[in-house]
This record gives sequence, C-alpha cells and structure tokens, in this order.
Amino acid sequence: MKYVLLTLISAMLLSVSWPTYGVPFFLFFALVPLLMMEHDVSKFSKYKRKSWVIFGLSYVCFVIWNVVTTGWLYGSKNPDGSHSMMAVLFPVLVNSFLYSLVFQCYHWYKNAQGTYWGMAFFVAIWMSFEKFHLNWELTWPWLNLGNAFSDYPKLIQWYDTLGATGGSFWILIINLLIFYTVRIWQAGRKRKDLIINISATVILIGVPMIISLIKFNQFNEKPIGEVNVLMLQPELDPYNEKYQKDSITIQNDLLSLAENNTKGKIDYYIAPETAIPGSGSISETAFEKSYLLNNVKGFLAKHPGSVFATGISSHRYFFGENNLPKDAYQINNGVWVERYNAAVQIIPNQKVEVYHKGKLVPGVEIFPYMNVLKPLLGDAMINLGGTVASLGTDKERVAFSNPFNKGKIAPIICYESIYGEFVTDYVKKGANFLGIMTNDSWWGVTEGHKQLLSYAKLRAIETRREIARSANSGISAHINAKGEILEDTFYGDKTALFAKIKLYEGETFYVRAGDFLSRVSIFALGFLLFYYLIKRFQNKMASKKA
Repeated sequence: MKYVLLTLISAMLLSVSWPTYGVPFFLFFALVPLLMMEHDVSKFSKYKRKSWVIFGLSYVCFVIWNVVTTGWLYGSKNPDGSHSMMAVLFPVLVNSFLYSLVFQCYHWYKNAQGTYWGMAFFVAIWMSFEKFHLNWELTWPWLNLGNAFSDYPKLIQWYDTLGATGGSFWILIINLLIFYTVRIWQAGRKRKDLIINISATVILIGVPMIISLIKFNQFNEKPIGEVNVLMLQPELDPYNEKYQKDSITIQNDLLSLAENNTKGKIDYYIAPETAIPGSGSISETAFEKSYLLNNVKGFLAKHPGSVFATGISSHRYFFGENNLPKDAYQINNGVWVERYNAAVQIIPNQKVEVYHKGKLVPGVEIFPYMNVLKPLLGDAMINLGGTVASLGTDKERVAFSNPFNKGKIAPIICYESIYGEFVTDYVKKGANFLGIMTNDSWWGVTEGHKQLLSYAKLRAIETRREIARSANSGISAHINAKGEILEDTFYGDKTALFAKIKLYEGETFYVRAGDFLSRVSIFALGFLLFYYLIKRFQNKMASKKA
C-alpha cells in the first residue's frame, strides 16, 4: 500500500499542476513520490519481478495524469454525433505507456549504474523523449513539463532564451534535487546537508523567477510599427452547421461579421482555421477563378489597404504517376489528389498566397506510420474522427508580407502553436507578428480550448512577437510579446476582436538556438548509454582474465 500511495500522490500532484485549472508549483516535487516508490521497490521490496511492479505502478500514475489533464478529448464526436471513447482512450493509454517506458529505462539504468548516474540518465531520457514527442508522426507534446507554467508568464520570461523545453529541464532538475535531499536525510539525518540542499533548491526555483520578473518589468523592445487587426470569430458548429450550410452562405456570414465590426482602417482581417469553404475544398490550381476567394477580393476592394488572411480547406490534382507527392492518393484512373489544411493571404489584384499546415493532428489529419498501423488498426482512425489518408504539408514555414505596411504575418494553423522550435521558423522567415488561425470547437466547453490558448503565450515569450489569435468559437485573443492576454473574447460568441498589434524585429536566443537543451540531453543520453556499454565490456574482459 505504501508504494500505491506514493504512486497516487505523484499522479495527483501532476494532475493538479496543469493549466488552466491547476497550480504549476506542485510540479517541482510531483515526481518525487514516484522516484521514492522506484527506489524503495528496487532496494527494499521482496517482489520477484520488481521491474514489472515499477512499470505497472508508474503506468497507473501516468494514466491518471493523462485522464485528468486531457480527458476533454472525449468531447470530440464521431460523424454521427456520438462521443468517441477511442478519441480519448488511444492517446491516453499510448501516451501513458510511453512515459512509463521512459521511467522503466531510468529504473534499469539506475540499477545498473547506481543512483547518481541514474539521476543524470533520468533527465537525459525524459528530455530526449519530450523532443522525440515533438517530432514523430504520433506527436502529442501536450504534457511536456515546460508547458505547465503557461498561465504564469511573469515567471517564465527567460523562456525567450531556453524555451518551454528549458522549463522541462528546470522542473526535472528540481525534482531530482528534492529526491536527493530526501534520500540524504533518510540515510544520514545530517542537518547541515539538509540545509545546504534546501537552500540550493530554493535558489534553483527562485533565481529564474526573479530574473523573469526583472525581464518582465524592464521589457522595452521598440516596435518597428503597428497594424490594426480584426480577428473574426464566426462560431460555426464544425460537426453539423459547417456541412449543412452551403459555402456561399457561410462566407457571406463571415464577411458580414467583418463588415459590421469594421470601425476605421483595418490592416488585417484574420479568419479561423478552415473558415472557408463549408463542405469540400478549393482547388489550388483555380484560386484565381474561385468564386469564394474572388468574393473576398470584392470585399477588400471596399476597404483599400486591407488584406485578408484565413484558413481554408484546399486540394491539388495530379495526373499521371510521375512526381507524385507522398500524401497524394488516387481518386480515379490516372488522377490523384492531395488535400491540405491551409492558410491563404488574399489581396486584390494579386495572386493568392498559400501555406500548408506543417504539423498535423495524428489520427485526424495524418494516418501515422500508415504502412505499419493500417493493417493493425483498420478503420480505428475513422472512429477517432480521423482519416484513412494524410494531408499534404509544406516542408518550410512562410511569412506573408503586406504590401501596404511593414506587417509580415506568420500563418500558424491550430495544432502548430504547441511547437516552440517549429514556430521559430516563421520568425526566421521574417514574421514580425504571429497570426494563429484555429478551430477549437471540436471538444465543446472543456479545458481543451483554454489550454491551447494558454500555450500560445509561450510562443509569444519565446519569439518576442505579439499574437493575433482568431478562433472559430473562441477564444480569440490579442497576446503581447510578454505573454499577456490584453484582449480576448468569450467562448461560444459570434463576434470579432479588434487589436493594435505591435510589430517586432530581431531574434531571441531561443529563435536562433531552438531546443538547445534538448539536443544537449540527446547527446548526454548517447554518452551515458555508451559509457554503460564500455563499462560492461571492460567488466566482462576483466572477469575473463581473472
């Protein structure tokens, strides 16, 4: 029962640390009970299969954490309107398994190399896993530890140097220091060591926060300009209304929303992810002939000097099998199609600029590792509200330049806003503010849309760019370069939000270096594994000589 209790305490602490309902300070010691459980089972228990006990208990911990923090996935529905258990079970069970596997590797290495080497390995493998989770096709970095402080931007201004992955490193180091302090006290009961370790812990927690508060209060970056932005929030039901209304009606509602909320000069109209069309998609080879896109140009003709950035569903046809993109699929004899979740910038008398979403939602926009998983899962991806194919992506980010002013918008589409280093590529392309186009109405009134908004604050701090966020049902928001939400809307409202967005140049250290600590951790993980193998080889050779 002692081991179960320690496991449940860690699960509770991890769960109550998460935005947008929790207190992240618990995260500084949330892993300590789990580390204590592993140590006690390894050293003092009489179980024959200790590794299985540790894996099972850690899995319970991580399942509880995942259910509490991301159980809102159950709010997504099947096409028939019913809730999908698979939509929450698959990510929760798989993600928990991966975290447990990481913890199990720590257990094995610690038993082989000792506590101190094991602690170094724990940081290295956890950081490496978080980096891996940002990049593979089953990517789900929602619970990366550094995300937990997103509701406390005043305390994490140093993310402009090390990013949210630096926050993960910070949290892991403090957990291990507290664990080490408890173990030293249990072993020796030396007050001097206790005072030293507690002091080190307080300094390690406090110094980054103090630096952050100083950076926050002394932030004085000079903008190169300012643009007037109107973020549109049409509040369109993504399950029924979007596919029952015709595309012209949907677009007319969107443009009426823009017209009715235009007060004075607007430099940018920004509409949400896949705001047009209704059902179906627009052919990219016929952008200039598209009735819907030309309607937008007609609207802009009445508002000279304005541009319109919006999310759209689009596609491109290919004829013949030569030079087919990897995500194209055959729809007829000799005809292939590739579909996109895209963003476009529309300007009268100019070609429509387009960007294809680069980070796709697993099971919904991409069938991950199709060759391996499709024979195993069959139609399970459809039950996830998903796809039996994958959308096409752009290999590089883009920044849309505004011919009427200095504005260069980063067209970030929904899920992409979770990825710190990925978003820096927009800034490297010249973006001087971030435009997030998203549709968060798939999960209803849950923590999902709130957490996604909260994570956007991290991107503002990391890049020192202001954000204009247009969300279908909300929450649309204006976030400044310090990660503060200056204006926002209510979820579920049909409305528009006006904001004066400051334009910033220059690159932060994080924009230049990206997830630097993650790469160092991957190198450290390789070194620790190599060191273990060399040591094991040397021991074998020594035993043979003996």
